[in-house]
Amino acid sequence: MGAITGDKTVEIAAPVERCYAIAADLERATSWYPVLQEVEVHRRDDAGRPLSATLVTDAKVRTLTGRWQIEYAEFTAISWVQDKGDVKSLEGSWRFEDLGSGLTRATYAMAVDPGRMLGLLLRGPGVVDSVRRHLMDNAAEGLKQQAESS
Repeated sequence: MGAITGDKTVEIAAPVERCYAIAADLERATSWYPVLQEVEVHRRDDAGRPLSATLVTDAKVRTLTGRWQIEYAEFTAISWVQDKGDVKSLEGSWRFEDLGSGLTRATYAMAVDPGRMLGLLLRGPGVVDSVRRHLMDNAAEGLKQQAESS
């Protein structure tokens, strides 16, 4: 089985700074991204944002743990790569575009190589698509709901 890739874009009725701040607050993401179950931060940057963290996620077919290295581009992007974990490889990102008038376009993207053992759980019609939607849609829609509330 090869990599599972995908992205989900939403338009959010909130300023880009708010959307970025919510996504960058990884420890509070468990409240709006139901896939994310636990976050343990190991190292932070000067702004207090996580640079290295272990995350536990519900990948629908199995709960997965991985340590991510995270980078930030102020108000435009957040990206991460797994350096240790249950999947063979994982890369992901948030991209933010200021649409003006307090609107933001946010895109959540991931590329995951589940490896041989986890790949066996992903066989069958529609399983990969179901997992992809579970991960992508919950992130994008969760951020939208969080940013638009209050």
